Amino acid sequence: MNKNVLKITQAAMIAALYVVLTWLANALGMANGAIQVRFSEALCILPVFTPAAIPGLFVGCLVSNILNGCVIWDIVFGSIATLIGAIGTYKLKKTKFIYTLPPVIANMIVVPLVLRYAYGSDDLYWFMVVTVAIGEIISVCVLGFILKTLLDKHKKAIFMED
Repeated sequence: MNKNVLKITQAAMIAALYVVLTWLANALGMANGAIQVRFSEALCILPVFTPAAIPGLFVGCLVSNILNGCVIWDIVFGSIATLIGAIGTYKLKKTKFIYTLPPVIANMIVVPLVLRYAYGSDDLYWFMVVTVAIGEIISVCVLGFILKTLLDKHKKAIFMED
């Protein structure tokens, strides 16, 4: 199989999964606001397996934020936070657990600023940092780590990577 086609296909599938999982979390009232537990954020560990996850996560977040009716600043900066987190995860892929932290850190810095300035939240910045971090820790560090553990057993078949 052509490696470029494989990477594009992987990125597209990851983006689609991110959109569907965000839609599910949104339908349950968990995808937006100060405490966000987006099931899709568990996918932020996928750069450990393939670099195709980086654009896939970025596009998935971008499309999810558009479909959820987010304001332009959330669409742009929320997606950039996901991109930064995905790149960080890829760079730290050889670590034991540290690879889960870049998405948490990127979102806990960016999302409170978006909530404050794009949505006019009156909550204290540090309160929002904590609440966003809680949601990201649940999504990435817990659910993402479980996902990685499950995928590790079949990574060569799923990702066709060395």
